[in-house]
Amino acid sequence: VATLLKRMQDKGFVGFAIFGNSRQYKALVPKDEYFSSRVNNMIKDFFNNSAMSFASFFTKKTKLSNKELEQLRNIIDNQIKTQKDE
Repeated sequence: VATLLKRMQDKGFVGFAIFGNSRQYKALVPKDEYFSSRVNNMIKDFFNNSAMSFASFFTKKTKLSNKELEQLRNIIDNQIKTQKDE
């Protein structure tokens, strides 16, 4: 755990305060920003920087229900609408 926290600290994701002989760690970036960074790195490293390849793999190789696939479709449709409105 200490190694993971050190790596996250070095990358600027967590900080800490010392209390006696212990450290209290806290997040320095919002959770969604951290996840976005990790997912983008995964897409770059494993899917040749292709979000389309990632999406194709994700939808084919995970056991998504029809309801979950419909929810994904709604998310995509809403994002398309948002981008058109910008």
